[in-house]
Amino acid sequence: MVTRILTAMATIFACAASPAWAAPLGNGGTAVDEPAALALLALGVVGLIVGRHAARRRD
Repeated sequence: MVTRILTAMATIFACAASPAWAAPLGNGGTAVDEPAALALLALGVVGLIVGRHAARRRD
């Protein structure tokens, strides 16, 4: 379970740091979310999942 979570986190961080996130589209470009914000969101979601899983194991 932990290995899958770590793999998912590594994938999310790799995608968030990708230069493709910053590439403008169209003539004027588009607003792009900051990769660090996306990584923090993903880390928070993973933390909630891990915490919930740990709480279930304790019961």
